[in-house]
Amino acid sequence: MVTATAARLRPADPASAAAWDIAARVADPEVPVLTIEDLGVLRAVRSDGRRAEVILTPTYSGCPAIEQMRDDVILQLTAAGYEQVDVSFTLSPAWTTDWMSDEGKAKLSRYGIAPPNGEAPVRRGPIPVALGVACPRCRSLRTREVSRYGSTSCKALYECLACQEPFDFFKVH
Repeated sequence: MVTATAARLRPADPASAAAWDIAARVADPEVPVLTIEDLGVLRAVRSDGRRAEVILTPTYSGCPAIEQMRDDVILQLTAAGYEQVDVSFTLSPAWTTDWMSDEGKAKLSRYGIAPPNGEAPVRRGPIPVALGVACPRCRSLRTREVSRYGSTSCKALYECLACQEPFDFFKVH
């Protein structure tokens, strides 16, 4: 299923679109229920049918998974018959959770990770306001941040006060 965000990025020419479709199936090594397309990390693909150039944007500048994503993209495209595959990274524009597909956010929730909800958990200003992060298991908003960093640096560790389960929250940025 091609999401609205991916549809805007998916190349129009058939050779590049075919390479995009192969690269888009690569799983995120940290959250294997997501593809790099779901995550919004896959930014561009150009191909003539024999060679492919792929551009990825890491979720963080120090993302440890980006090298594995690159290797997996090269492996997938090479296995599909591409003779030369080049993968490069760009930090501009910076990745944002807005690039995640709605399908990807739903996958996160089913996997037990609270997806980004478009709002940062705490708004800064004259009066800080804590916004609720729904528990992906019981949907309660009675949750609290335990640690700003969860299982990876792009997630925060939360606890549900209703069902007592810990869970990761994919941070908004």
